[in-house]
Amino acid sequence: MRLSTRNQLDGTVISITRGEAMAVVRIRLNGGDEITSSITRDAVDDLGLVDGTAVKVLIKSTEVTLGIE
Repeated sequence: MRLSTRNQLDGTVISITRGEAMAVVRIRLNGGDEITSSITRDAVDDLGLVDGTAVKVLIKSTEVTLGIE
């Protein structure tokens, strides 16, 4: 599958925390950094996500906010 999303990062699922409707999926990127994604529980099940699953993180955003102290 080819996608127009330019920000594509490879990683591995390291934990899944399920809520009532949503799940928080923690991914360790290949460079060692970690990122989280909130997706539906149904999406977790449909994708067959478990700890150790290799995933591609796709980031599409119209706004990125930075802050400093």
